[in-house]
Amino acid sequence: MTESDLVKLAKEGDKESFCRLYSLYKDRLYRYAYYRLGNVDDAQDAVSDCIVRAYEQISEVRKPAAFPAWIFKILYATCSGYIKRQMQQREYEDISITKNSTALFFTIDENKTELCYALDKLNNEEKNIVLLSVVAGFTSKEISKITGLTAGSVRSKLSRSLAKMREYLE
Repeated sequence: MTESDLVKLAKEGDKESFCRLYSLYKDRLYRYAYYRLGNVDDAQDAVSDCIVRAYEQISEVRKPAAFPAWIFKILYATCSGYIKRQMQQREYEDISITKNSTALFFTIDENKTELCYALDKLNNEEKNIVLLSVVAGFTSKEISKITGLTAGSVRSKLSRSLAKMREYLE
């Protein structure tokens, strides 16, 4: 059975077909979420939230061939929400720390790879483009549909971002 057939059946309410689609994409979804969010727990939660939302909205997929970009767009939005909440939490914690005059101690995550450190050198938009291209395997045209940027802009940002990462890794 082809991926297009699975999408069509899932749209008709076939749970098994949706589960098979999930099996096809789970690793790519998780890798994207992990590198975007930076930790295992948030990545797992984001993928879970994405899958629930995708299951609820599967009937909205117009063309079966659009499924990969569609599900990654959901994950993209889910991860953005997690990042926004993390930033709000940090702002709240910074205010609490300032009020209490408590000293901060920062630790380096020993499990973090060099790739994660290189990705940290990029801004959110650059990181998204690199992850969608390298981890998820999307073309610049597909990334443009997910992010709302033009395909040309995606290509130039990807090139500059990879150059930044290369410079850091050398």
